Amino acid sequence: MKKMILSITVLSVLAFASCKNEAKQPTEEANETTTVAVENELATTKATFGVRGNCGMCKSTIEKAAKSVDGVSSANWDVKKKQITVAFNGDKTNETALHNAIAASGYDTDKSVGREDAYKELPACCKYDHEMAMSLEE
Repeated sequence: MKKMILSITVLSVLAFASCKNEAKQPTEEANETTTVAVENELATTKATFGVRGNCGMCKSTIEKAAKSVDGVSSANWDVKKKQITVAFNGDKTNETALHNAIAASGYDTDKSVGREDAYKELPACCKYDHEMAMSLEE
């Protein structure tokens, strides 16, 4: 009986130690994620500029257009200020590409005029005044 209890105890300790060692070893996927995060962190540039628009639907379209640019990690358009803040990898893209992508979706920016054909396809609530001020203070 003592041998059986001793055997079970030894096997339990070995199994526990084996699981503990496996948990300590990082997976390849975790290494890749860490590397990507560090790479993006090192190359992150932020840009803030004006974009004309009216509503929550505009916000969704404008942010989607900005995020479609390779290297963009985040985009947030402020409806009240008529201003977008974009974080991106400066090694992959630049501010001009962001202006062009947003303009292609139909919205005017500080440096680009929205494509007229895309503007015509926007919902009625998104038809903004082309003379509207951008980058407003609250």
